[in-house]
Amino acid sequence: MPFLVNIPLTVAPLLVYNIIAYGLVGNFPGDPWTLPVMTAQLASGARWTMLLGDLMILSGLVFLFIEIVKATRVGSTSVLDHILSALVFAIYLVEFLIVPAAASSVFFLLLVISLVDLIAGFTVTIHGARRDVAFGPNGHM
Repeated sequence: MPFLVNIPLTVAPLLVYNIIAYGLVGNFPGDPWTLPVMTAQLASGARWTMLLGDLMILSGLVFLFIEIVKATRVGSTSVLDHILSALVFAIYLVEFLIVPAAASSVFFLLLVISLVDLIAGFTVTIHGARRDVAFGPNGHM
């Protein structure tokens, strides 16, 4: 089961998006990403409504944060993390380019979140590796 820890959490919004977009949880009239999830009355008197698309993007951002924290781990599993993140990004990209149901701003932003996950993972790992490398007796080149 250690392999499951390496699965990028950014795959979860991808799966949920596809489940909703293809009507596997029921058909929604019109654009499902504009459906209200919740409405709140603010102290200013204004009403704020969170849409299903907003919730998808929020979940992607939360998972991105967790993935960046995971990238700070050191060890041989970080290579597998990067490979799987690249695979998830590739799936997002291919789906965005060739699947009509993925042609939405919600999916595009999830694609960008996946790209940030991929780049941030490499950046954090490289930065950490650079800090761990020591040259010479005092750690200088």
